[in-house]
Amino acid sequence: MHEIHPQADSVRDLDEQERKILRALIRDPRQSDNSIGEAVGVNIRTVSRKRQRLEQDGILSYYADVNLGASGSGQYKTRHLYTIKFRIGVTYKQLLEDIQKEPAVRSVFTEVLYESHIAEIDGKLAMLLFIDGENDLDIVQTVQEKLIPSLRRNHGEDSIEEVSTVRILSQVRALRNYVLPVNMEAGAMREDWPEEAIYVGR
Repeated sequence: MHEIHPQADSVRDLDEQERKILRALIRDPRQSDNSIGEAVGVNIRTVSRKRQRLEQDGILSYYADVNLGASGSGQYKTRHLYTIKFRIGVTYKQLLEDIQKEPAVRSVFTEVLYESHIAEIDGKLAMLLFIDGENDLDIVQTVQEKLIPSLRRNHGEDSIEEVSTVRILSQVRALRNYVLPVNMEAGAMREDWPEEAIYVGR
């Protein structure tokens, strides 16, 4: 799986060859530079150079999505979106440092967090956490017994102002182009998905 990142402080215009390379990688990120070059009519050295530049510029990244949910291995049957809003005084820098301190070894965060984001709600920082579990009660216990105490240890007992949750029924779209129930098959985008339906930016 890959992700296209926006530039932080300026717009980086993609040329036509870069857009072709990105569309090919969206279809199947496992492709070699040689197969991309053949598919889109770009010299292999150009593909290699441009692909490396896209990676260095932070526009192109690669991830592997291991589906542990009900439609994959079945380890987790339920997913909730938790919004944890912090009191004024908890800073973005503190939250980043907290994340960086998490050990590289397996932890409850690695096991149950599918995805997480730092957000801003009404002038206060928040974390958006997609949490997996065996069932609703399992997720509630994980949050109350493990995640919340960990956040309070790092930021103070009174650091959390509000917690809300939404039960997620099914994922539909990911990373702009992957409409999971529609255009995905055997771990990659369907070959017959139209080229004009793949968006890589202007």
